[in-house]
Amino acid sequence: MRNRMKWVSLLLTSLVLLLAACSGGGNSNTSPNTSEKNLNTEAATDDGSGIKPVTFSFYGNYDWLTTSPWGDNEATKWIQENRKVTVEPIQSGGAAGEKLNTMIVGGDLPDVIFTDRGSSVERLVQAGQLVALDDYYEKYPNFKKYVKESTLNLLRSEDGKIYQIPNWYTSGQFGNGGWMVNKDIYNELGRPALETFDDLYQYLLKVQEKYPDVVPLEVGEKGAGLEIMYGGFKENSTSKFISLMGYPDGDKLSSILDDPAYEEMVLYINKLYRERLITQDALQQTQDAVKEKVNTNRVAVMVESNITTYGAEGHRALTANNPDSGYEIIWPIHKSGLDKTRVFVSGFETLGWNVNVITKKAKDPEAIFAYFDWITGPEGQKVLFFGPKGLYWDEEDADGAPIPNEKYKTTPANERTETMRKFEDFNWAGNTTFIDTAKMSLEALLSANQKSWETVAQSTVTWKTALDITEFVNTDPIPDTEIGIIAQNIGDIYTLAYAQMVQAKSDEAVLSALKTAKKNTEKAGLAKLLEFRTEKWQENVKKINATK
Repeated sequence: MRNRMKWVSLLLTSLVLLLAACSGGGNSNTSPNTSEKNLNTEAATDDGSGIKPVTFSFYGNYDWLTTSPWGDNEATKWIQENRKVTVEPIQSGGAAGEKLNTMIVGGDLPDVIFTDRGSSVERLVQAGQLVALDDYYEKYPNFKKYVKESTLNLLRSEDGKIYQIPNWYTSGQFGNGGWMVNKDIYNELGRPALETFDDLYQYLLKVQEKYPDVVPLEVGEKGAGLEIMYGGFKENSTSKFISLMGYPDGDKLSSILDDPAYEEMVLYINKLYRERLITQDALQQTQDAVKEKVNTNRVAVMVESNITTYGAEGHRALTANNPDSGYEIIWPIHKSGLDKTRVFVSGFETLGWNVNVITKKAKDPEAIFAYFDWITGPEGQKVLFFGPKGLYWDEEDADGAPIPNEKYKTTPANERTETMRKFEDFNWAGNTTFIDTAKMSLEALLSANQKSWETVAQSTVTWKTALDITEFVNTDPIPDTEIGIIAQNIGDIYTLAYAQMVQAKSDEAVLSALKTAKKNTEKAGLAKLLEFRTEKWQENVKKINATK
């Protein structure tokens, strides 16, 4: 999954009050009067006829996100010419929070904000700056068809209204985290068993001895792969529990630091670190540094939350010189004695990744929503993932999936993938279930050497080893509340303690740092934070069960 820069603590209480005052005071509990709009309900179908010409500004609220100019690729050019929709990107300039803050204070909000779910959205709701979308969800066909009712219920704000449009939501299972091995090295070492953590340790020692210039175990940007090992030490678990600072213990959350599986994990990670089987700057290394190692054949094994992207790019780089080289996805490494079918690397939420919100600065919010509804339907998804008809496909199968044409088959995989990624950058209402089904149908028509590494990895391993953690969404407190401040303090304590445990000089030092972390988090109010998150978790469970 991509790295996300959350903008917690963006708006202070005083700013919320300022916004509320500027908006005339208070929330809007209804969508704008739909009778004033020109869109014809009967014409609102997923073939694009429900769209009317509209131009709107779009702000991606992430430091790392730069939105390319509209119309610069085949997909957005086709949309501009055939659906008469134009988007005017506003760039964050690498300082997303500050940029948005400036726009808010200046009363110059964009029409659409693309951001994370949670407290940031709720602040804007409370300030009365967002358009409620309930009427539109009822009026237009695609979200209504593809988004589960439980997903929509979890998107509701405290006032009962829906202000958010989900991106990469799903009604199925998906995930991109996992483990992969370097095929050349694995084959040369005789392809020994790589199932348990004991197997892995012995294998890494052999790599270290025979390949001194290779990283035995690569763990990703800022060590992102380390904590996902947690799922290998305990059945039906993922690193999401670490970010919650609590694991499910019956119907409540208990401190993750009290979980024996967590203790086993940090002891194992520290052992690998001490013996230089993982990069010594693992907690500081950049994404570019990781990619450089992966793409130049200097990684033997890798564990990462976004293994499919690293693997696909690295595999293309290595096979360019030798078709038999590259990387191979493997089933998650786990503790001996666990049921491998209950071992999960990553977690997924039916709500997907991030969301779009439409602000009251938009002149025609319904037209904007209609466009997003078109995006998430079959035609929009095909255009913004595979490209418009005539590029890589000319016909579709009975289920609406594109059938690859000769250009798709003959275009080098790296070139085709790079082109399609440019389209995907504009797929702000990604429909995971539709795309995954279409990808599988398309790949089934290709020969083995034409198949996408990423798609094969997903269909054989990474989707199967992702756990549904939807019930734990929306459990973060608003930053400047009492619980929010507690959460921030505990996060700071944990970050320091975790680094100490990873880099400790001995097992005893690991356990000492863990003991100190328990004491400090308890003193900082962890029990109160877990009580808050338990309450939110159980509320989610009720909402989900109510729709079954």
